[in-house]
Amino acid sequence: MRLREPSRLLSLFLAVAGGLVLWSAFPDAGVWPAAFVAVAVLYWALGRDNAWWNLLIGFLFGISFFLPHLWWAHESTEAAPWIALSALEALFIGGFGVLWTWARRARFLRRRGWRLAAAFAVLFVAVEQWRAEIPFGGFPWGRLAWTMAGTPTGRAAWLGGTVAVSLLVAFAGALLALAVAGLVRAVRISRAARTARTARVSTAGQAEDGSVTTGSVPASSVTVRSSVGRSVGALALGVAVAVVPLVLPLPSSASAGAVETPEGQQVYDAGSDLAEDGQLWAGAVQGNVGEPGLGAFANRAEVLNNHLEGTYVLAEDFAGELDVVLWPENGSDLDPQTTPDVARGLDNASTAVGAPILVGAQEFPESGGRYNVSLLWQAGQGVIARYAKQHPAPFGEYIPLRSILRLFSDQVDRVTTDMIPGVNPPYVDVPSRLGQDAYRLGTIICFEVAYDEIIRDAVLEGAQVLVIPTNNASFGWTAESTQQLAMSRLQAITTGRAAVQISTVGVSGVITPDGTVVRDTELFTADQFVVDLPLRSSITPAVAAGYWPGWIVGGLALVLVVAGVVGGIGARRRARG
Repeated sequence: MRLREPSRLLSLFLAVAGGLVLWSAFPDAGVWPAAFVAVAVLYWALGRDNAWWNLLIGFLFGISFFLPHLWWAHESTEAAPWIALSALEALFIGGFGVLWTWARRARFLRRRGWRLAAAFAVLFVAVEQWRAEIPFGGFPWGRLAWTMAGTPTGRAAWLGGTVAVSLLVAFAGALLALAVAGLVRAVRISRAARTARTARVSTAGQAEDGSVTTGSVPASSVTVRSSVGRSVGALALGVAVAVVPLVLPLPSSASAGAVETPEGQQVYDAGSDLAEDGQLWAGAVQGNVGEPGLGAFANRAEVLNNHLEGTYVLAEDFAGELDVVLWPENGSDLDPQTTPDVARGLDNASTAVGAPILVGAQEFPESGGRYNVSLLWQAGQGVIARYAKQHPAPFGEYIPLRSILRLFSDQVDRVTTDMIPGVNPPYVDVPSRLGQDAYRLGTIICFEVAYDEIIRDAVLEGAQVLVIPTNNASFGWTAESTQQLAMSRLQAITTGRAAVQISTVGVSGVITPDGTVVRDTELFTADQFVVDLPLRSSITPAVAAGYWPGWIVGGLALVLVVAGVVGGIGARRRARG
């Protein structure tokens, strides 16, 4: 089942259209079936057997997707960095186009429908994985898996993480392309046969690509039925691939949702019936900022005071009943360890609510640079646990190649002090208010939620629940925070842990271990809520698999490319005689 080689004009159109279709699959549009359609369109667009041309086609697909998908980068900086980041990511899709051109020349893939679809999926996901790792630690935004939060296909994250989900989406999308190819071929054969009968032209046979040549017999109804049958088979297989994760035994809660306490207060249950090691009651504060966008933190004291006020609101109804209060990244942009006024404010708030506060702050060591930290602050004791962000965002929190990039944009100087990576494991231990063992929170700061290895490490270190403090204020009213919430949902499924994404300005959310959102907030509003989190210690297959899914896909991709290059060389030698 193969389409005719598309014209150059059609390839260009399909590339741009496919990228825009893929954009629509992500939040905020969130039309997740569009991800399958986009993959199918890319498959068609790369139909010409020319590596340089397919480099262009892949790049156009990528740039048409990443420019709108990463619009928040424009909102937080200016046009040049946004375009540069989008173009860099699009180059990976262009590189995929080249590798796919070579790989499909392998002899065992020629005219093999489902094998071609599987090879396409493996190669695409391998490039996606490499894009998540290089350069400068990679940038996993825009992975196919992130479109699948709350869908049957997304459940595969429990088994193989984001690699497995992306692989199923790419495979099903390629099968969709083959199914349409079969239908187009059947229609073409049928039309040619009718034309031949009408003209009463006797023909001798049918070309292999489905066209009817002069002097051939009109295509038989058997051939049409065969094409339709193969098309239906490819479509059925694609649907099966997309929905088969429904059989996986994800932890599913019957208690999740809003619950009213005997005192009439509302608490959000994140699946307490799934608890394996007890439950943790956490308050969460979204303090908001006075000015969305680049000026959000012009008044640092305002942001701190907003979160202090939200903590006092929680104290009115839940004083002494919470194990911890969660603040977002940069909830206090001033370090309470070096700023006495901030320390006193946190002491007072922690005393009022009767629980330690997980505070997002910045540390400036004497050796230079800065750390992005989550500090567990206990009244009268100060910092009792600490996590420093391991994966600062390149070009956002530190500037690689600063002197070179300054030639292109002065935006590099907005980051006046480069952030340095922490080396401690991604968790903090919260003392139990009941005198039991401490609770271990996996602390994943902001963009780190996109990096599978950090979250996996947290769980392997004993994290019983995930907390994702994030600061989305500089991204304005864009889809950045909802894109991030989709990632948090997939990571909850991957780890089998309940999760809380808590933002300075929204969107914050409470997520059950199967990825269901039981509470979310609006952008640029002050909000606070209390959540009952199940503490879990079981290890999912995805966490146990570690790096292996990515390694296997990458290894298979290299085998495909080598086999394709060898096959192409052999074909050229045979053609020369």
